Amino acid sequence: MQYRTTNSLCRKCHKPLDIEEPVHLAPQLVSSQPVHSCTEAGLQVAAQVRDIRRARHLSQRQLAGRMQVPRTYISKIENGKAIPTLGSLERLASALEVDVCQLVRDARSRREDEVNAILSDPLLAEIAALLPHLDSLHRTLIYSSVKDMASGHRRSA
Repeated sequence: MQYRTTNSLCRKCHKPLDIEEPVHLAPQLVSSQPVHSCTEAGLQVAAQVRDIRRARHLSQRQLAGRMQVPRTYISKIENGKAIPTLGSLERLASALEVDVCQLVRDARSRREDEVNAILSDPLLAEIAALLPHLDSLHRTLIYSSVKDMASGHRRSA
């Protein structure tokens, strides 16, 4: 299995992989969605795989062993050089003991999860409800006070 480099140049000789030959082709419909969006999706999957693997305290080799694939395949997925197929995503999810949806979440859904986790604390939820009624000076004062209390607590502990 070969993987295309991010710059589409040969790794050894640095020549372009796509040799342009004057071939007369029929006009093709060009998608308004650039390949870039596919790359972004791959990078989001890559970050999710890496984050979940690390949270589970697994090495790339251990994850590869669970999936029965070479360790280099895991590395390529995590570095965005390979985008896993749906079958590979299912095997990854199984090996990481998560739902496939967790591997393909976008930044917005991750942010929503983080906000929900923060607001599940009753004190933080109550403070968050009051913040829109404060001006920037009072917000800064509250932040500074909490920061000072937290740093004082760390020193005494």
